[in-house]
This record gives sequence, C-alpha cells and structure tokens, in this order.
Amino acid sequence: MNAESAIRVCFVSPKSYPLFRPETPGVFGGAEVDLFLLGTELAKDPRFAVSFVVADYGQSAEETAEPIRLIRSVNFQAGGLAGAMRVWKALQAADAAVYMIKTASPGVPLTAAFCRRHRRAFVYRTASARESDGRYRQEHPILGRAFTWSLRQAAAVLSQNQTDRDNLLRISGIDSVVIPNGHPMPPRTNVAREFVLWAGRSEPVKGPWRFLDLVRALPQERFVMLCPKATGDNDYDRLRETARAIANLQWHDAIPFGQTDDFFRRAKALVNTSDTEGFANAFIQACAHGTPIVSLSVNPDLFLTRHSCGIDCGGSPQRLVEGLRFVLEGNRYIELGKNARAYAEGHHDIARIVERYKDLFTRLAANRSR
Repeated sequence: MNAESAIRVCFVSPKSYPLFRPETPGVFGGAEVDLFLLGTELAKDPRFAVSFVVADYGQSAEETAEPIRLIRSVNFQAGGLAGAMRVWKALQAADAAVYMIKTASPGVPLTAAFCRRHRRAFVYRTASARESDGRYRQEHPILGRAFTWSLRQAAAVLSQNQTDRDNLLRISGIDSVVIPNGHPMPPRTNVAREFVLWAGRSEPVKGPWRFLDLVRALPQERFVMLCPKATGDNDYDRLRETARAIANLQWHDAIPFGQTDDFFRRAKALVNTSDTEGFANAFIQACAHGTPIVSLSVNPDLFLTRHSCGIDCGGSPQRLVEGLRFVLEGNRYIELGKNARAYAEGHHDIARIVERYKDLFTRLAANRSR
C-alpha cells in the first residue's frame, strides 16, 4: 500500500516525546508507554501511517522517528489558550482519519471538539480506575463534565480491564470495549534474580513512601527503586534523600525506558503500592519477564489471584510485608514468575493485541469515508 492510501492514525500523547528521543529529559508514565508501544507496533504495517502529537521539548516543528511523524504542540511552560491553539494546529497538521488519546486532561475535550468539527473519528482509552468509577468527575467538577461529554462524542471508548468497563457503563452510561495493554514479549532468560523492584513516578497516588516502609521492614533483602520526579512534586527531594539513606535500597531518579527491561529481568518481584491504577504497564512488563507482583491494593480483574501471578494484599501494609516474605521464601517467586510469563503471553502480547486496533481503525476510517 502506498503512503497516500494508508490509514492515518494520530496518537495525542504530549509527554511521549522522550520515549522516541531517550536523550531528551522528561517525565512520562504508563499511558505514554502504552501508546508508544502501540503506535510503534502499528507503524510496522504499511497500511497505516502513524503520527504522534507531542509537547514542545525544543525540537523542530515536525520530525520523524522512522516511520512515525512527531508533530510539536503545547509548551508545558505556557499552556492555557496559547497551548490549546498549538495543540489544535498540530491536530490539523496530522490530518488523520482517527485520533486517539489516553488519560483524562484538558486535551481530551480539545481533541474531541477537533474531531467533531472536522468529522474525524475520536477514540479514547481509559488510563485509570478514577476515570471510570466517578472519582475523576468528583475531584474535577468542570473538567470532569467536559471529559464525560468527550467520551459521549467518541467513535470508540476503550477500557483496560473489565472492571473499568463495567464501572464506566454503570456510572456514566458509556459503553466501552475492553482491550488489554500490549507489550512486546522478550525472549525467556535464566538470569540471576537479585532484588525486589519498585517502578513508577513519585506521585502520591503511587505510594512511594509506603515502599520505603517495606524496605525498612526487610533489612536483609536488596531493593531497587526506579522513581522519576512526577510533574509538580515539591516533595521529591525529601523522598530521594530519605531513600538514598536506606542501606538496602538502590535509588534511580530516571532510567530511559529502553533500559528498564534489565531491571525487570533481574527482579525477584515487583512491588506496587498504588492506591489506584487502570492496568499498570509495569505489571505487564514484569509478567513478560517472568517476575511476579506483590500489590498493596491494585489487582485489576483479579488477575494476580486468578492466574497465580503474585499476591493481592488487600490494602494492608502488614500484609504487604507478609506477602513479599511469602513470595521470597523458598524461592517461590520462580514458580509464580512462570505463571506470570504464561499470563503475559496469553493476554498481553502486542503482536496479537495490535490486530484488534487494526480492525478498529480500519472500520472507523471506512465509516468516515462513507
């Protein structure tokens, strides 16, 4: 298929630029990783022409991460009306048949309005349980209403798990399709397992301070923490200095995404201390590397227990300590890790997941042409 007849798909993901350019400093999260992996896989198919609307990191107005177009938009230092106008201009430059965005933000109603105005297909993908169970609207009354309006305009709404799909339908009356996050399946390896891992931004909802309590409770174990600074976190320096003072904890401010696989590969277990998640990409990355999960509160669709991938601690810090001890004792993490890998291969292999998106985007593009 030639470039002129390819289906144009644009991912609106401002913070994803450092994923394409690892030498660029910047904070990104699971939503950006999800779209980056999806867009990269989709771009391998010549039937699709992929672009990303990214933020202004000082780069050129448009460049290529072959074969993906990267279109510069909002400057986070400016924002406001000027930022919205720059996003709108970038959406026009993409000239796509389908626009997809993930994570509740002012960019969601803006993208929905653009698609409505120009008769393009708007696709939204949920990023957190907060977006589906009503908490986001309670916390942001005005933007929350705009967010709900946007989802009602969407040609398709996608959820990461069945629980979020059910909650979104029950709370907002919006139906969605469950498509799991996709991740490349790395080769199986037999490297030595050396430490317990925590990976995430320093947002309070991720619970980084809780992990420090866990580290102190098990002084005989080695721990590693990958914790870049979250946007607007004024307590980050205190967190970092406290963590660095703990003898059995190795701290990393930021690791390029392409280098994180090595940490997951060598981990005995991944610990999650978040209050809420959609379906954390770190969960999938861990499972893909045969690393079980010990989770304080988050267990989407009960996958940890249903597939014996790890431990759900029911929100109890004491059970978090006990659960990790259980996984480590007698090297139980080896058998749990095998279960985790089997689960990842069966549910999150991006080579299969992307086919569902291809079907969706093809259908939406055909509907638009008619």
